[in-house]
Amino acid sequence: MKRFTYKARDKATGNIVTGNVQAENERAAGKILIEQGYAPLNLKSEEKDGIFGKFQNRITAKQRITFTRQFATLIGAGLPLSASLRMMAEQTEEKPVRAMTEEILAQVEGGKTLYQAFSKYPDVFNKVYLSLIQAGESSGTLDQALRRLADQQEKDASMISKIRGAMTYPAIVLVVIVAVVMFMMVAVVPQVENLYNDLKEPLPVLTQIMVNFSNFVASFWWLILIIIAFLVWFFVQFRKTDVGIRWLAGFKLHVPLFKGLFLRLYNARFARTAQMLLSTGVPMLEAMNISGEAMNNVVVEDQIKEAATMVRGGKPLSTALKGRDYILPLLPQMAATGEESGQIDEMLGKAAQVYEDELDERIAAISTMIEPILMVILAIVAGGMVGAILFPIYNLVSQIGV
Repeated sequence: MKRFTYKARDKATGNIVTGNVQAENERAAGKILIEQGYAPLNLKSEEKDGIFGKFQNRITAKQRITFTRQFATLIGAGLPLSASLRMMAEQTEEKPVRAMTEEILAQVEGGKTLYQAFSKYPDVFNKVYLSLIQAGESSGTLDQALRRLADQQEKDASMISKIRGAMTYPAIVLVVIVAVVMFMMVAVVPQVENLYNDLKEPLPVLTQIMVNFSNFVASFWWLILIIIAFLVWFFVQFRKTDVGIRWLAGFKLHVPLFKGLFLRLYNARFARTAQMLLSTGVPMLEAMNISGEAMNNVVVEDQIKEAATMVRGGKPLSTALKGRDYILPLLPQMAATGEESGQIDEMLGKAAQVYEDELDERIAAISTMIEPILMVILAIVAGGMVGAILFPIYNLVSQIGV
């Protein structure tokens, strides 16, 4: 659906009116206006084409969380569905969110369920979100479902943000180290080579290696850029293939230092999502399949789907999850306790909380460990540069002084 700004003449009064209308294309928008009793004079799409248009019209995770929280508050306050959506459309400042809300409102007022209206935006609302909306509508607990969604999205966003924060610092430091080394290679090392050539002295071995590398960079910088660009393009394309998706998923689960962190992230996400779905009345098998898709890791998703197959065959959830490579032991234990007490959703929520707490501890520990590791790398790089550049110059000065 696209959003069009229109200028039209009211056939009944003859007045010129302006406003907005949602439609698939310009012709459909004109047809809607004619049906409403208007004679279109001007129609202009508010959607921007191309990559930049798609980026500007994209709804971010933060905007989705805010939308969900506000919607839950209004529904919980007792406002009718249409009135809540209309108020949100009037109050929001982000154009993409306002356009989406107006379209959802139009769908609901046209007789669609909220689940059907939200399904028009699969890029914004995933299967977990839609399943909870559907369950909340059917059980009359839509406000509770929305609050659970907002809470879950905030926790998930917080975990992802912490992981990215832990990885951002070392990435920046390594980029700076590479940049400094490249600068020394291009700007300083050639000067040392010229100095030795003028004095007709042989270069030390380490300095000669750096000089050779510097000469290669200076002569074939264009080739290096082409290779880097090709590797980036290849990786971007590779990660879109089935093999690439599976390789990257496996890499996250086995990469040193971070594998324990990712394991806790996925286990927490599964437990929290399953708890949320089960608490709103979604059947166990459907909750497991949806939770598996929410992992964003096909390797873990496969294991959860295998467990779902066992549950379909009559096995309890605890047995189906036990002994799997990427399911941590606490999860089946808590599931077994929940099966005995009849509160499996609550016990999964407690397991999720444990993994989230462990995730925070892991992130703090990794951040603490990375700093000395980076300092060692920096010391090695600095020592190598000193040994290759400053020591030869010091030796030359000493010889001249003698």
